Amino acid sequence: MFTPNPDRPYFDTWLRRTGRQLAVSGRLSQIAMVLASENGGSADDWRTRLRTVLEGNEIPSLDLLMQIDALLAGPSRVKQDNPSQRSLF
Repeated sequence: MFTPNPDRPYFDTWLRRTGRQLAVSGRLSQIAMVLASENGGSADDWRTRLRTVLEGNEIPSLDLLMQIDALLAGPSRVKQDNPSQRSLF
């Protein structure tokens, strides 16, 4: 019997984008190590779970999605004052 997939366009878009970002060599392992240190468990467990999510076999919690996005985005840049601009006035 044919069972259609539930309509989840935002999650499917996230999967494609995140899959491309984690396709970079070593990136999946790096994210898995950070998730293991922040959430517990081993890096191998997290690698397995991330692969399961990327295959679409598990829908993670929104908190985990946001945590993965934050890790992929990297640290935020701090805007520095330009000392030469202060002397104008």
